[in-house]
Amino acid sequence: MDEREFDEFYQASFGRVVNQVTAMIGDRDEAHECVQEAFVRAWAHRRRLARVDHPEAWVRTVAHRQAVSRWRRASRGRRDPDRAVAAPLTADGPAPDRVAVVAALRHLPAAQREALVLHHVYDLPVAQVARETGTAEGTIKARLSRGRAALAALLADDVPDLREGTTHA
Repeated sequence: MDEREFDEFYQASFGRVVNQVTAMIGDRDEAHECVQEAFVRAWAHRRRLARVDHPEAWVRTVAHRQAVSRWRRASRGRRDPDRAVAAPLTADGPAPDRVAVVAALRHLPAAQREALVLHHVYDLPVAQVARETGTAEGTIKARLSRGRAALAALLADDVPDLREGTTHA
């Protein structure tokens, strides 16, 4: 993959991968950083990446793993709020329904959340979700079924804290 091809790949894929990782981890800023890191790694491995069937899936997997690693490091070394270096960034918020779905996704087990996002948000077939996650297709189908049922319960009108955009970590 030459520089021009990589630039085209980056421009075509970056936004989609950021949105997907955001849905998986619930934090857009963190997802953005992880996807940037994944593309840095993709650039370093661009010759090998050119031979991969689905380069975007490779970047998505690297970004998700990066997010998981960062979460693990952060959970081991939590700091007091008064030690924060900078104020949090502010931006226009997403639509309330999107906030409710992302908040509900946070309450699901990581494996169900990953399967739901890959299949329903990014329209990947069950077989491709299974390949990307290294999981049997039957397991992915079970995770999708259980995840949809759990989301339906979480997004019901009688769960006001999720409908109002309040999230729980």
